[in-house]
Amino acid sequence: MERERAGAEAVPVRRDVAFGEARLLPDVDRARAWLLTVDGAPQSYVDLDDPAHLEFEYARRIAYTIASAFPEGPVDAVHLGGAGMMLPRWLAHERPGSRQQVVEADRELAALVAEYLPLPGAGVTVHTADARAWLASAGDATADLVVADVFGGSRVPAHLTSVEFVRDAARVLRPDGLYVANLADSAPFAFVGGQLANVREAFGGPDAHVCLLAEPGVLRGRRYGNAVLAAARRPLPLDALARLCAGDAFPARVVAGAAVDDLAGRPVHDAAAVPSPEPPDGAFTVG
Repeated sequence: MERERAGAEAVPVRRDVAFGEARLLPDVDRARAWLLTVDGAPQSYVDLDDPAHLEFEYARRIAYTIASAFPEGPVDAVHLGGAGMMLPRWLAHERPGSRQQVVEADRELAALVAEYLPLPGAGVTVHTADARAWLASAGDATADLVVADVFGGSRVPAHLTSVEFVRDAARVLRPDGLYVANLADSAPFAFVGGQLANVREAFGGPDAHVCLLAEPGVLRGRRYGNAVLAAARRPLPLDALARLCAGDAFPARVVAGAAVDDLAGRPVHDAAAVPSPEPPDGAFTVG
């Protein structure tokens, strides 16, 4: 039975899942909105009544990137990492008719989300599989968009941080496709620098189009935080993207061109791949 709870009747839900303890926490200010955490780390915020509402700043930056790159019409999308399916819900609402493949490694978490936060309508297929293994089996040039938003707790797993992984994502994309990744790092940005080098190599070296979106405080090295990376074989709509990011309640900068040159490091291959850095205590946890 569908278990949607609203308003004062909403109560927290706890369940052991494959990668920790999942919690669904109702938002007292929005009747049918939920925060999903795993071991205290926020994974998704879902408003069942308003799929266009993206509470997390990084999720809005991913949405701005998608909206700028694909101004209209449906999109064939692959989401590596599902959690509460907040971005697939947003895309289904904003681009009706889109065909979406969502890959979530945690079968128990996917079942929890299906029970309490059911996806509306059709067009979204959920696969319970490892993101890299599923991507390796996907056909060439079958997607317009690949979103990599996979965190094991609060870190990106090592096998999803190599140039070989990004090459597979680039293979799955059509020539005008877009790759977007949610990362987390702090100065001196050794992890982000390697990821920038990975996408450059995977998307054509000097011909690759790459940008990074992050809050000014993160880019200036003042704190740890999310950074959204976008890459394509075609020019990115940097002006439109900059306007959207600047107009957000928490403005972000769009870093491209020479500024990306300054941040980029060396490509990271499978043999040397490591997870994203451990966040400082309390950076992303919810009590």
